[in-house]
Amino acid sequence: MKLELPHLAIASLCVLGMTSAFAQATDSGAEFFVPQLLGAQYTFIDQHQDALRSPYSSPLSLRANGDTARSHTFGAYFGVQLPWHLQFYLDAEMFKGAGVSNATGMAGLTNGDVIRSGTVDLGKRPYVARRVLRYTLPLSEETTAVDAAQDQLPGLEYGNRIEVKVGKFAASDDFDKNRYANSTRTQFMNWALFNNAAWDFAADTRGYTNGAMLALVQPAWTLRYGIFQMPREANGQALEWPLARARGEQVELTWQPDKTGYAIRLLAYRNIARMGVYRDALAAAQATGEAPDIRADDRDGRRKYGYALNAELPLTDDGETGLFARLGWSDGRTESFAFTEAERSMSLGAQLSGTHWGRNGDRFAIAIVATGIAHDHRDYLAAGGSGFLVGDGRLDYARERIVEVYYSLKANKYISLSPDFQYAWNPGYNKDRGPAKFFGLRAHVEM
Repeated sequence: MKLELPHLAIASLCVLGMTSAFAQATDSGAEFFVPQLLGAQYTFIDQHQDALRSPYSSPLSLRANGDTARSHTFGAYFGVQLPWHLQFYLDAEMFKGAGVSNATGMAGLTNGDVIRSGTVDLGKRPYVARRVLRYTLPLSEETTAVDAAQDQLPGLEYGNRIEVKVGKFAASDDFDKNRYANSTRTQFMNWALFNNAAWDFAADTRGYTNGAMLALVQPAWTLRYGIFQMPREANGQALEWPLARARGEQVELTWQPDKTGYAIRLLAYRNIARMGVYRDALAAAQATGEAPDIRADDRDGRRKYGYALNAELPLTDDGETGLFARLGWSDGRTESFAFTEAERSMSLGAQLSGTHWGRNGDRFAIAIVATGIAHDHRDYLAAGGSGFLVGDGRLDYARERIVEVYYSLKANKYISLSPDFQYAWNPGYNKDRGPAKFFGLRAHVEM
């Protein structure tokens, strides 16, 4: 059975809805039951990977002779205002193209948009990315005007509220957000920079899942809890049910006294799923003399937990110039399952507004990220094992380190062009490979 609206969340929504007074359409600035096009986007990425040192390789390794690939994503985003402080959102997307080296060989993949490709058998047709019912229960009269945006109807937003979301969406829509590193289509393209690489959040191969998010929003802080379906297998498209057997849970506290000032976010997560244990897979391989296979050790009820710290610091230019940092850790006992293959992550970056050279809409940004894996995961890869992204057949371990720099040129109100360069040391955690260089050009159209 496929979960669309978790039963617990539905019950909570009904209770909250019955206690809410019937809201007038003018409160939100939108008419009831009238669909609105909130935005549309197209993103094109052309990326080239240079040749690199490669004494040995596997099907998951970066291609030794280099590679060039192009990707296209299309999206249209709709919203409907409903009575009783309810809103419904529907997002449709389509992906075409591919990533360099078949989007494998690194924990920090260099084109974050290829996550929307899913597995090779999903096809290149349009798909529903999100269908979300959102409910807000006002706890005070203070409101703030908000503009139309993806999954945001224009109108007035209560600054002190309880918020509930149920349906299909991405866990990263509400957790681990960062002003300077949150969108692969307009900011850093690397996977390990637009999210915390050590947060193995529940998702199918396109990055979406079904579940619920509950938040208490206050003027200076926000507390969020989310529960989502896990995939049935690592990087799988099919999702598990019921939640009692498999689920991804996270709780996050955001401290931001001034909405235009600094923000600090603390996140903890726990996954329960049909996962393999690296040590058990190694023991089985030693008994048979074959390479270890973590998938063969998959069992129900396995657990993974971890923590993440996320900070942003606006400096000047109305926040368009600022710094950001992330720090992440997970236990690393069970297999990497949904996002990427990393159990340790540290990143630091900066964004500089083009105001300083007379280009108000432009941005220059640079960041560095280092990811690592736990000892059990290292031993597994060294013995010839592989995950869903990395595995060279052998391993001389070192942290994977990546620096990314981009310049976003605002051509007009709707179009931006971004030359991008990434340099990676020890791709796939292997000192025997690389370094690797990636040159990219991104064109983004948004309305």
